[in-house]
Amino acid sequence: MRQRTSGPSDRPPPPSRRRPRPAARVLCVLLAGATAGCASLASPTAEVGADRMADPRPVRDGGTLTIALKSDPDKLDPTLASTAVGRTVFAAMCEKLYDVDAENRIVPQLAAAPPTTSDAGRTVTIRLRRGVRFADGTRMDAKAVKTSLDRHRTLTGSVRASELKPITSVSAVGDDTVRLRLSKPYVPLLALLADRSGMVMSPTALKRYGTGFASHPTCVGPFRYTERVVGDRIVLDKDPNYYDAGAVHLRRVVYRTITDGNVRLANLQSGDIQVGDQMDPVQVGRALTEPGLQLFNSPSLGYYGLTLNIGNTKGAGAPPGRIDTPIARDVRVREAFDLALDRDLINTIVFQGRYRPTCGPLPSGTPYATGTDCPARDPAKARRLLKAAGVTTPVRVRLQISTTPEDNRLGQVIQAMAKEAGFAVSLAPTEFATGLEHSRAGDFQAATTNWSGRLDPAGNIDAFTGTGGAQNYGGLSDPAIDRLIAEGGATASGAARQKIYARLVERIRARHTVLYLIQPTNYVSATKEVAGLKVFGDGLIRVKDAGYAKGGS
Repeated sequence: MRQRTSGPSDRPPPPSRRRPRPAARVLCVLLAGATAGCASLASPTAEVGADRMADPRPVRDGGTLTIALKSDPDKLDPTLASTAVGRTVFAAMCEKLYDVDAENRIVPQLAAAPPTTSDAGRTVTIRLRRGVRFADGTRMDAKAVKTSLDRHRTLTGSVRASELKPITSVSAVGDDTVRLRLSKPYVPLLALLADRSGMVMSPTALKRYGTGFASHPTCVGPFRYTERVVGDRIVLDKDPNYYDAGAVHLRRVVYRTITDGNVRLANLQSGDIQVGDQMDPVQVGRALTEPGLQLFNSPSLGYYGLTLNIGNTKGAGAPPGRIDTPIARDVRVREAFDLALDRDLINTIVFQGRYRPTCGPLPSGTPYATGTDCPARDPAKARRLLKAAGVTTPVRVRLQISTTPEDNRLGQVIQAMAKEAGFAVSLAPTEFATGLEHSRAGDFQAATTNWSGRLDPAGNIDAFTGTGGAQNYGGLSDPAIDRLIAEGGATASGAARQKIYARLVERIRARHTVLYLIQPTNYVSATKEVAGLKVFGDGLIRVKDAGYAKGGS
């Protein structure tokens, strides 16, 4: 995680220089009112530099911290949730068996130590932290952990079920040990237990509230759930039952939904909020000039892209069906759409040059990095592919985007680029949660996709491209991809896994169902009175140690 206060930035190597294209001039006119002008087309802004992993200033006790989220979280139920903003809220109230530290290493959280394995990796044993209680006072023991893991695995509609599919049984061994039996060795398991699959819920609350648990989320965390007004705010209060309550400074944390980045920044400047999550690049440049603000940034593990629906007729995870559109019928049409897009130009215009262009799901800076050598935009080849596919042009594509200014800019850029290649793109701005439901149900033709990313490569691939994956919104089903996913999950050797994932990404890219565009950077802005805040590579805002700096107002 990186932090920087106002000042000049450290610049990475500049993107490749190219002769200005006609598309750039057209887009500059289209977006003049949506961005801070088009000066960045000639000299894109570099990534913001940094000098500290976290804010080390001493923190005083008390106070309320208000954090503005980019969108409204979906269900506050770890089994059913699938949004990045929801993970940020969970980070304050639902701890996991394991967590991620500042160096992107997996460390114990509710577990007392790293897991041990036996039976050639088919048995995983986890020893638990003792003396832990849920927010409702229920004791956390091995039976409670088993209850949560079994719920993740079996509850109807669980987004975690496909993640934990290799687990065949969970057993409690005494009070403080959990044993998992697997159908095969599964390397991604530890990374999954450092995310929502590893979140443990109060068995008392699960029994009491049943399917209504999302309205009464009860876990282990520095803060406990108090109230939610959908579309407006989520309120958490310090939990006196938390095992490390003495280290928690804040009395209350409030998460507010503010979708417009300009409004988030204005609220920071006025002091109505103290932290702005997922600040988009336009606001990042402005925040750097504000003397009262500090900026945190860390390279994201995720990606920004598009999903094309080729077979999701009954909902994500269900067997794929037939969709009678040119994009769904013929991979050549999807490849043509991909060739219409200029990732460098999208980064420059939409994201002010602060992100990294990519065409793969695995982020740079990791052992499995892919997608750095992307094909150049080629509208002429795209038109030839459409002709060979025998489709009538322009091919009409309805693109679902969110209602954020950032997605609006992206939609306009894609619309202009695709037009030159033989497509007519219409934009369908949709409120975030509603758009997510449309995507899950298959009620879309193309949609923007923003994934926050995971440490293990399986976390960026399996659920999105594997047959039956819980987030396979495009309905992709490819036996070759499924075989490589299985190989990657069962292979422990780093070198062998690298080769498997290189082949896997190549196969996924050849299907052109998920079009990867950008590797983002996590940007979080806060007022300078806030101290102890942490933002790591997973992009989550950690507030356990946060509060107001001693000596501040």
